[in-house]
Amino acid sequence: MAEPKWLKDLKEEDYLKEDFDATGKSRYTVDGIDKNDPDWLDKAAKKVNAAEGDDYVKLDAGLLTVNQINWMLRRAFGELTYVDDNNQFLWYNKPTDPNKKMLAGRTPDQVGDTMGAVHPDIRNVIPEAKKVIYALRNKVGGHDEVKMPVPNGNRHKLILHDYKRIEDEEGNYVGTYEWVQDIYPFVEYFCETTGQKLVDDPDATTGATYKRDTIDTATGASKHEEPVEEKKEAKPDTNSGASEY
Repeated sequence: MAEPKWLKDLKEEDYLKEDFDATGKSRYTVDGIDKNDPDWLDKAAKKVNAAEGDDYVKLDAGLLTVNQINWMLRRAFGELTYVDDNNQFLWYNKPTDPNKKMLAGRTPDQVGDTMGAVHPDIRNVIPEAKKVIYALRNKVGGHDEVKMPVPNGNRHKLILHDYKRIEDEEGNYVGTYEWVQDIYPFVEYFCETTGQKLVDDPDATTGATYKRDTIDTATGASKHEEPVEEKKEAKPDTNSGASEY
């Protein structure tokens, strides 16, 4: 993924200390059950007598049943996950369609797993995940959010991983919330509804992750992307009032 500079500058000896075996304990940790047990969810729910089905849950701004919360979250935009402050993966919004291919695949048997078990030990995945968690846990540089796009050579597909620090009422770190979504359809919809268009910015340097990754440094030719329309001056549409860029 494409990291922001402040995240790249973190010292490896600091963030690698993140305990991805979840050997510590959160205030809500369910004891006595192997975290990596594929049946962790059912066993843990039974042990704590968890609310389910038509049981009501009083929230800070609403009253919903567990079923209603499940239905709503399964239809939420993007793929959502929650990891607690002990680095235990506790929840994701399972797709309504069981055959849907997720951008960041998760399965029900992973719920309850440690972060070390959830992330494959290939390339640099675990160190990079530790870096994000460490940064949010410690609010490095005052940051409580990390946005990381995934370059794929196609500027008509912009997959974004957005990680947010979760706090309790006293401001203590209680976990990380992740949102994964291909945001290009939102950009496309914005252009369609406003009468504008995307154009290449020849002066873009910082932040232009996709542009950098798709240019052949030897020839200057684009490897993957489709041609970008040349920039045009704004021309008001006298019929609709929309401007074209």
